[in-house]
Amino acid sequence: MTDILDRRLNAFRPDLADERLAERVQAERYVGGEPASIAVPLANIRPEADRARNIDTQFLFGEPVRIFERRDGWAWVQAEEDGYVGYLPEAELTAPTAPTHWISVPRSFVYPDAELRKVPLHALSMGSRIEVVGEAETRGTRYFLLKSGGAIIARHCVPVSDYVHSDYVAIAAEFLNTPYLWGGRSGFGIDCSGLVQLAMMMAGIKAPRDSDMQAAFGREIERHDVKRGDLVFWKGHVAIMEDRETMLHANGNTMTVARETLEAAIERIGWLYGQPTGFRTPY
Repeated sequence: MTDILDRRLNAFRPDLADERLAERVQAERYVGGEPASIAVPLANIRPEADRARNIDTQFLFGEPVRIFERRDGWAWVQAEEDGYVGYLPEAELTAPTAPTHWISVPRSFVYPDAELRKVPLHALSMGSRIEVVGEAETRGTRYFLLKSGGAIIARHCVPVSDYVHSDYVAIAAEFLNTPYLWGGRSGFGIDCSGLVQLAMMMAGIKAPRDSDMQAAFGREIERHDVKRGDLVFWKGHVAIMEDRETMLHANGNTMTVARETLEAAIERIGWLYGQPTGFRTPY
């Protein structure tokens, strides 16, 4: 029965499986898992506990996960946000947190304290979840003080109960010129489906992670009906329509998030990957 389940979205192996799958898969042992949060700015998620393997996706700072196994310095986890399953170093996890805000700009620095002239501790991507425990102001700039340590520009954050705004296409456009990264899902590097998912998440739309999953998201439409916010798919690729003629996508041609007309993209991509495989609207 396990061959009908997507290993990206279901935690199962012959020796161990999520107890929620007990009636669907056979395993030597079933566990409920333990809650945790991502403790680093960006966690690379791999299909095996091996740093040599390519990444499938990335989890952001403060994202909640469930741990099914800890072994040899690695943890086998599943994201609460989109259900993605994979491995990451155990040291990149911490006890569950209680985020109050999330980052609402593509990237923002965390400083040692409320002083932008100091060397940052690290940077966080849009979508990262933080726990604010205080505020401070320096020369008119307001900072949030973080439970995890350091301070961040307050205007770069919104409460977790809020979203950047309802237009996810405008959010996606904020990532223009962000480097393309296979498996990337952040303001530091992003792939085509990561751009779709992250922009939608910040607009309050829950979307699956990979382009083949997104190709079943929403409802199918005809090419002549496309409008702002609709998605166009090729084999292994997805783009966001900015209007009826123009699209945004993270792509391996420019190796960035770029703006391109649909007609130009169809002509350029066609010789290698064929024609679009479909058009869908998430609304």
